[in-house]
Amino acid sequence: MKRAVILLSGGMDSATVLAIARNDGYECHALSLDYGQRHRAELAAATRIAQSMGAIAHRIVRLDLTVFGGSALTDPRIALPVEGIKDGIPITYVPARNTIMLSLALAWAEVLAARHIFFGANAVDYSGYPDCRPEYVSAFESLANLATKAAVEGNSITVHAPIIALSKADIVRRGMALGVDYALTISCYQATDDGRACRQCDSCRLRRAGFKSAGVDDPTRYRVAEVD
Repeated sequence: MKRAVILLSGGMDSATVLAIARNDGYECHALSLDYGQRHRAELAAATRIAQSMGAIAHRIVRLDLTVFGGSALTDPRIALPVEGIKDGIPITYVPARNTIMLSLALAWAEVLAARHIFFGANAVDYSGYPDCRPEYVSAFESLANLATKAAVEGNSITVHAPIIALSKADIVRRGMALGVDYALTISCYQATDDGRACRQCDSCRLRRAGFKSAGVDDPTRYRVAEVD
């Protein structure tokens, strides 16, 4: 069986990617990063998802990015945007986060002799993050094949971003077809410790719109009632 490392945040995108990798016949090793994010409930969600979807292993790496800050997700002094999605790179962008996560996935892949990394980047209904673009994924794959012993010895690394060109609605449809239980996932940037979402942040807005467009009931538990 092909072996792969799957970056698993605990949100709907990465859960769908794990389902895709499993469906494609990969032995899945899930990797999450505890980087000091304010929405730490997603780590518990990642554990639930890994267990429910049959990951061979699930590792959580702790690396405190709050020492740098620079993002509303890692610095409590920066308010989360709740006015709706705007053009440009939002304050929820975490400097170098995806590069760090992919580097950790690459390190584990080498140890596992895995030649595949799966990553939930999305360039359609995304929030303007530069490290979710196809060009970025391609560039990191090139780096991986320059910088690793495995690749130099002929075992090249492939970085898969299977939902990069899908809308949120298409992601929901794909995941539902593969049996993803989205009630287990948490996407909110300020979810409570028990996983209740705010309904107001950009991530909640994108998630809700995706379920609505897909014609699927939103299973998210919200702490704020919907106002007509």
